[in-house]
Parts: sequence; structure tokens; C-alpha cells
Amino acid sequence: MKDFLLIFRADYTRLATLSDEERQAMTKRYIDWISSIAANDNLVDRGNRLAPTGKVVSGTGDMVTNGPYTEVKEFIGGYSIIRAGSYEDAVALTKSSPVFELNGKIEIREISPM
Repeated sequence: MKDFLLIFRADYTRLATLSDEERQAMTKRYIDWISSIAANDNLVDRGNRLAPTGKVVSGTGDMVTNGPYTEVKEFIGGYSIIRAGSYEDAVALTKSSPVFELNGKIEIREISPM
């Protein structure tokens, strides 16, 4: 089994257009989805949401800019770490993620221990 990082990308500004009930329902769908992965012993780390603001450091650290940029429509909203036998198995675990309801994407990256 291998560990994979799931990076959730979407237009999270769309969440602001949802009612409180719709946001709560989406959160429940996410909890149910991640719980189903955990129930099958494929969850390594539930992960967290990421703030929509941050800093980008380039080069030797001398250049620090604001980011991610607000004009970018799709940004990284969070992450989770799962365990699967292959990329294909990891893809199968993402199929019912509620991020797709936000026209989002999930980037899957194998974690290579150092």
C-alpha cells in the first residue's frame, strides 16, 4: 500500500453563495465521504481546509509575495492523505467526493518518503 496526498481544488467562492443549510449539507457530505474512506482503513490523515490567503516565497527566500491570488478562480482549499494500492485505487476512492459539486478537481500525488 502507498500513501497519496489528495489536493482539493475548486472555486470555493461559490460556497459564499450557498445558504447556511446548503453549506451544512455539503459539509455533512464531505464528512460522510471521508468517513467511508476511514471505515475501509484507507484514511491516513483527514487533513484540513486551507485559508484562501497566504504567502509565496521564491528563490532564496528574498522574494515574498501575497498569494494565492484572488483573481485565480480555482485554488487549493484543502488536503487529505489516503492509503491505496495504486493510483487507480486512489482515483476510485475520490469518485464520490463532494468537491466535484463545486466543479472542483482532486490532484492525487503519491507520497515518496525521504
